[in-house]
Amino acid sequence: MKITELLSPENIRQGVSFSSKKRLFESIAHFVEEQILAEQGEQACFECLFEREKLGNSSLGNGIAMPKAKIPVTVSDKAIAVFMQLNNPIDYDAFDGKPVDLIFALLIPENQCETYIPVLASLIEKLTDKNVLKQLRSAKSADEIWQVFEISDRAESSPEEVKE
Repeated sequence: MKITELLSPENIRQGVSFSSKKRLFESIAHFVEEQILAEQGEQACFECLFEREKLGNSSLGNGIAMPKAKIPVTVSDKAIAVFMQLNNPIDYDAFDGKPVDLIFALLIPENQCETYIPVLASLIEKLTDKNVLKQLRSAKSADEIWQVFEISDRAESSPEEVKE
């Protein structure tokens, strides 16, 4: 699955700041709650992200993290992705010891988790590409970030897909 099939330009935040991983998760949850206009969404999303993180750190190394969580179907019946480029890296307790400045959060309805298992491996591969990371870090706007993802997705397409 392509990143641009999961993420929308409206769900990209460039140049944001947080003091901690907890504040980052709160912001992601608040953003999702605003987007889906569900009062129970913010608390449910935060708890799901926080509980999932307790099971294992979501850092992918090299300053990028992919927090993910199962969300109740009552919150959303479709996957929600959020990308954030941070002004200042935060301590994320990453396995490589590096602070994190790029976040790709993925919230998946609890009844669709098995569908996304193969997608996660593909996303991780794309999100850990050093060339893509360099471009994401140098992007000066949400539009530039979106363009990086579009180019990355096209590069992964087969010749038949490009012709369509």
